[in-house]
Amino acid sequence: MSSILVLIEHRKDEIREVSFEMLNLAYKIGKKNDIPIYALLLEGKDNKLLEVLKPLCDKIIKISNPALTNYSPDPYIEAIEHVLNRISPSIIMIAHSAFGMDLAPGLAERLSIPLITDCVNVEFKENRLIVLRQIFGGKIYSELFIKPYNTYLVTIRPGTFGIYQESNKSAEIIEISIPEFKKSKGRKFLEYLEEKVEDVDITAADILVSIGRGIGKPENIPIVEEFAKEIGAVLCCSRPVADKGWLPKSRQVGTSGKIVKPKVYIALGISGAFQHQMGMKNSQTIIAINKDPKAPIFNVADYGIVGDMFQVLPILKEKLNKNG
Repeated sequence: MSSILVLIEHRKDEIREVSFEMLNLAYKIGKKNDIPIYALLLEGKDNKLLEVLKPLCDKIIKISNPALTNYSPDPYIEAIEHVLNRISPSIIMIAHSAFGMDLAPGLAERLSIPLITDCVNVEFKENRLIVLRQIFGGKIYSELFIKPYNTYLVTIRPGTFGIYQESNKSAEIIEISIPEFKKSKGRKFLEYLEEKVEDVDITAADILVSIGRGIGKPENIPIVEEFAKEIGAVLCCSRPVADKGWLPKSRQVGTSGKIVKPKVYIALGISGAFQHQMGMKNSQTIIAINKDPKAPIFNVADYGIVGDMFQVLPILKEKLNKNG
């Protein structure tokens, strides 16, 4: 292996969290195989993103050009081609986000390199790339042994890895100049459409109390709301509750909702399907209450209670308040 190149995804001068997750994965692969980590930063103008990235990789390749101010596939592909004329990384990592899913297929076709999408793990064994993917709605893990190739392009699922926080590095900066981009024949960026402001941002909460189908009926929700309020938590839910309209979609946790990483996640009456687990499994502490002892949620919970949530909640409230 020669190097790992991580394409930094950013928006409005802020690095997206998935970029730090990819750097974390790259660090683990690089440390095991003794190879350097390159971060590729495509931007419209000089900003403070370099300082954030310096401690997290060995080298930063930076291209500044007005055409790169916002993501558009044509200038991005052209810029990456310029980079690959100077270095030959073994792996190119792109986030499996709306940005990455749009960019990766066209880039792979232009470079004539293999593309493996939506990876939840990537590693090298005996000089072979091995990736882990989930199929059949996440019910099965598929381990793929990829045929030898000089460069692989992989997209990494957001929320799968922790954030890399290495602080001992001081990356070398490599600036590449592209005076003029070829005229774009395809799509181009027009504007950002801001997401509608919701009643609460569940991704920013330290404590979440999440309800599922086991809540029974909407009339029971105030009981849990009161519990959440008393312990300083925010109320959220699984998909069935949001689909019924009992709580707004902005409160939904899961692959079709929001990815959350609170300090404490309390799951009440949630069976824990794969789609929900992917939205909350990286919480620091997970407490699950469910009548079914075989509920999948117990597989990711740090503490599990088999029982009726309405009988357990008063006891749990007392214990939590007692401990601070």
